Amino acid sequence: MLETLHTTLAFIVAISLLIAVHEYGHFIVARKLGIKVEKFSIGFGPALISWRSRDGEVQYIIAAIPLGGYVKMLGENPSEQGEDTEQPLSDEERLRAFDVQPPWKRASVAVAGPLFNFFFAILAYMLIGWIGQLVVPPVIGNISPASVAEQSGMLEGDIIRTLNGSPVHSWSQVEEKMKQVAGNSAVMEVDRNGTVIPLGFHLSPTEQDVLLVNVSETALGISPGVKVVIDSVAVNSAAKQGGVLPGDHIFQVQDEPVTNIRELIEIIRSRAGEVVFFQVQRGETILNLSVIPAVDDSGYGRIGVRLAASPIHEPVMYRMGVVEGLFFGFKRTWEMTTMTIQVLGKMVTSAISPENLGGPIAIAQLAGKTAELGLIAFMSFLALISVNLAVLNLLPVPVLDGGHLVYIALEKVRGKPLSPTTMERTQIIGISLIVMLMLFAFYNDLLRLFRG
Repeated sequence: MLETLHTTLAFIVAISLLIAVHEYGHFIVARKLGIKVEKFSIGFGPALISWRSRDGEVQYIIAAIPLGGYVKMLGENPSEQGEDTEQPLSDEERLRAFDVQPPWKRASVAVAGPLFNFFFAILAYMLIGWIGQLVVPPVIGNISPASVAEQSGMLEGDIIRTLNGSPVHSWSQVEEKMKQVAGNSAVMEVDRNGTVIPLGFHLSPTEQDVLLVNVSETALGISPGVKVVIDSVAVNSAAKQGGVLPGDHIFQVQDEPVTNIRELIEIIRSRAGEVVFFQVQRGETILNLSVIPAVDDSGYGRIGVRLAASPIHEPVMYRMGVVEGLFFGFKRTWEMTTMTIQVLGKMVTSAISPENLGGPIAIAQLAGKTAELGLIAFMSFLALISVNLAVLNLLPVPVLDGGHLVYIALEKVRGKPLSPTTMERTQIIGISLIVMLMLFAFYNDLLRLFRG
């Protein structure tokens, strides 16, 4: 119950904040350009709180449903917020109506929302760089036998300093740069006992899209290495009968080192009803345990434990200087923008399955998880969602900001606006597309939820 409440609150904070940033972009630019703004609402539905601006012109609203928002400008689709008729305007008001403004002003207002989302992401990433974050150090903890890494001369304990001349400070940076060099040759500089050694290697293209796999591990054969620990043991389970206790660190199974949870689960699944030998560390003691996995309904082995993993090398604080953090804000926002565009493009071409699309439930779960991890993780989540919101709103779909920009461009080419009938029909199509996309994303969320 408390976890659900925490997730819900984190989701509301995240969505409300990012929508407020987006709508404020439209609002402030419209006001600066002399366009009359009548309403600025965060959320839809009945107003919980409302008040007037000092000049009495704008009604600010915080509404009951925190899943959207809008800026209502004079002369901009007056029926959109439930007003059936447009009141007669004075000559002065007419000059300040949105629909009589020159194209450049209307385009500026349309693009301001996404731009403010980009600005928010840039600032968030700058703050993350300056405040500092705990990162897994770029130390090779495990090398797969006969892998590209082993053949290239990499050793466990090597500290990765650069990849193709670009410095790295964390394991996440290593993985990001590996995705960029997948299918190509690269040079990695490692620090081995104080000596910097350049190591060249060639990565074969991955079978799956690089955005869906861990390239460092699957293509190169390196990982930071993890400690697999028993988080909890079910009552009357096979693990309980075999003497396994919470907190046990499993470092060998069937005389093979345990380097990740996935491999351990596969070994247990494939040995239903057979004796499996574990070597675990409990405090300062090394124990040899034998467990017979029970057979589940699908014929796979289960021992009744919850597993947890932590990196072999303790996370370290990485804090950037003023200039480095400044550049990091712009660079990181650009990287997230290009990645978002790539993912969208690959979903359209089916290079990535649309099943990876997440909806409100997925966003809420991420909001809750990152909020639990602390301010920096939550800020990173907000920055990523802000970039996604900006990119999606710039798509050339009617009713989105990108659609409005298309209308304005067509108006410039034709020398006159599109007819009201054409506008209405295209907007119906746009709304239909968005509704179908939202329903599909929500369907994916439900499938993931029920599959566990």
